Amino acid sequence: MHFDLRKTVGFAVLPLLGGALAVGAVASPASAQTWQDTSLQLNYLHPTCTVPGPATIAPAPTQFSAKGTVTVTRASAGDTLTVNWAMSKIPRGMTVSNAGGTVTVTGLKSAPASMIQGTLVVDDTSASGCATAWMVVFDQGAPPAPAGLVTDYYYSDTPGAIMRSYPVGGVQFGETSTVAPSAATNPVLSPAPAYSFAYSGLPSGIASNSAGRFTVAGSTAAPGTYGSVGVTAADQYGARSQSTLQLVVKAQPVYVPGNYGDMVNPFGNGFDAYQQHQYPGAIVAGWTATQADPATHFIRLPGTVPGAYKFEYAPNGVASGLCVSDPGGGWASDPLPDGLILTVSNNGPWQQFIPQPNGTLKNVATGLVVSPNGTGAQLRGTALPTPWGGSVYTWTDYSHLPG
Repeated sequence: MHFDLRKTVGFAVLPLLGGALAVGAVASPASAQTWQDTSLQLNYLHPTCTVPGPATIAPAPTQFSAKGTVTVTRASAGDTLTVNWAMSKIPRGMTVSNAGGTVTVTGLKSAPASMIQGTLVVDDTSASGCATAWMVVFDQGAPPAPAGLVTDYYYSDTPGAIMRSYPVGGVQFGETSTVAPSAATNPVLSPAPAYSFAYSGLPSGIASNSAGRFTVAGSTAAPGTYGSVGVTAADQYGARSQSTLQLVVKAQPVYVPGNYGDMVNPFGNGFDAYQQHQYPGAIVAGWTATQADPATHFIRLPGTVPGAYKFEYAPNGVASGLCVSDPGGGWASDPLPDGLILTVSNNGPWQQFIPQPNGTLKNVATGLVVSPNGTGAQLRGTALPTPWGGSVYTWTDYSHLPG
């Protein structure tokens, strides 16, 4: 039974000598197409959220609170306050509450033996999604100082608009914060805000990272214009900005070999069913591999040995059930002891060949490499490859064979 490889993917059940049956998978010749991105461009980058205005910090620096609390109140009724626990340092015994748009730190009920200091980091997020971070440093002193909390100083960490640049080989996003201290005497905020980036709506295959980099190298996105791509920048304190953009991808298709073609050496000669003979024992010769010559059409099948392949003769894409074999002298009709012939497809080692790092093709059973002896001559197994390079073979998909 014959199957047209270009129309059918399934199984071929082929009669063998003596009435036995062999079942082999017929491979599809279709080549998967991927892309190699050549350039990335960002258009219409613009913010999509409003940064909250100033919050209220109480008590003001150096003022004592009779209630023994420090509070941060949201800038607008539509804002949401959250405590950044990862960056806050709340002394043991103090409590933090978040209710009604105000975050409150309550001090110790009794004065400590020595002054203790803490840091409260609160993120004020607008309804549209931008956030300003507030860092409040406070302390509670030992007697004879009052028992209430003191706001020593505070900072606002306000993100700017996300920016872009075009370094060689990609696109780079950037973000900077405006850090405003409550007084000129404040220590420098440490560590400084460091932003990471996240994305939404990216096409599959874009190589990106949290440092804000889109890289052409390694990107395999299909060419096109992609709108409504989102980018969010957030620092460790919780300050956050959001933007959208249009991404333009330019790319070239990448050839991925299929499984219908021929093994071809640097001189253009490939496997050839001599004179298109299609029977067990037919000679496999070296001949110019072309699309027009059905004698040079084969299907590449995975072998049962790791890394090995079988090569089934398939004139014009029709599987024959006959595979290239080096029977090691086991066929009386074979002119050469290790000549290549066609035999009925099976999973024996004689039909399996492993590509080597040097480009040669080694038979699993004999350990010999496939070598030519001139155009039109039978291919054979040799202990060493030819010194002139004819034993180097590369799989070439049918679509890339000469016409």
